[in-house]
Amino acid sequence: MAFAPDQIVASFRHRFPRAGTPSLYRAPGRVNLIGEHTDYNLGFVLPIALDMACYAAVASTDTGKLRVFSEDFDEEFEIDLNSVSDAKPAGKWWDYVVGVARELERSGIAILSSDMLVKSEVPLGSGLSSSAALEIASAVALLGGQPIKPLDLALLGQRAESQFVGMPCGIMDQYASVFGHAGAAIKIDCRSLDHEYVGLPDNVQVIAVNSMVKHELGTSAYRERVAECQAAVKALQEFDSSIESLRDVSMSFFVEVQERVPPVPRQRARHIISDTQRVVDFAAAARAKDLKEMGKLFVASHRSMQFDYEISCEEIDFLVDTAIGIPGVYGARMTGGGFGGCTVNLLAPDGVDSFRRTIAEAYEARYGKTPLFYDCKPAEGAGPVSAESAA
Repeated sequence: MAFAPDQIVASFRHRFPRAGTPSLYRAPGRVNLIGEHTDYNLGFVLPIALDMACYAAVASTDTGKLRVFSEDFDEEFEIDLNSVSDAKPAGKWWDYVVGVARELERSGIAILSSDMLVKSEVPLGSGLSSSAALEIASAVALLGGQPIKPLDLALLGQRAESQFVGMPCGIMDQYASVFGHAGAAIKIDCRSLDHEYVGLPDNVQVIAVNSMVKHELGTSAYRERVAECQAAVKALQEFDSSIESLRDVSMSFFVEVQERVPPVPRQRARHIISDTQRVVDFAAAARAKDLKEMGKLFVASHRSMQFDYEISCEEIDFLVDTAIGIPGVYGARMTGGGFGGCTVNLLAPDGVDSFRRTIAEAYEARYGKTPLFYDCKPAEGAGPVSAESAA
């Protein structure tokens, strides 16, 4: 359920009683429909921005500091604005905010001393991009209405995560949070940074299922996959020096030379090359309202992540395998970085209740955990919440 703006404002006033009336901003999380780990390989991705968002209420002060309170962590952090450029990551939630502040400063954008309260509907560790939602919500709040190009905003958020927090992420999460559009997915070309909107059929529902597990392997394995993809590129350059990323490699060329690529980089490249093509095919199927083909592409993508990219886990595979056996489900796959988090499922609207019940019962019986379900409706990207609703 979406937070009421007046509740966020009331929380801000309770936390910062001496501050003025805050302005309120939001930035959505995202669920990626297809194209996993293809963004940092400059391929295609197809996310939707969610109506689940991170909210940031902010008011200027005369303290010379940025003070931020997270309701989700019940924790406050403050930093002298003169120290932002020299800040070091602390391994805490506020790294995302400080990273954004540092990137704003480096871009020549003045940051006013402020009190800020952040609160998010995007569940942590779910693969629905709570970090990008926090980054972009913090950025638009700290901008305070100062003009910035949408693409520059997305790139700023990406730099905060990759260069300050230290996660070598692609552009997808921040891009989706900025460019989200109600009723449509966003087909992003991660090389040109152009996009087009892809409408989804009316007679399909997108449901994410949270496995309630997040294996610690995720962070280290993400970096390993980045390095393995780079190793694949290096090997493929021996046959074609014009290759700069796996985006440049066709499947037909890859099949010709794959036996001369080391085994692990070969597997990673096969996933990236095939999943990039699946994004193109899925967008075409969505436009044609071909639900059967959309579902087949979902399952093929998951098997590729399961066996070639090796980023799934037992619980996620169980959720996918159970889902595709339920009547009314067109397809299911893991979404997000991997090793836990969520699956994303395409199903007929009249099958939602049966789907939820069957998945919950099977998962609880197998793992003793109760999964959470999210109705994923495409939403607009980041921006201010109207003064009327925040009053």
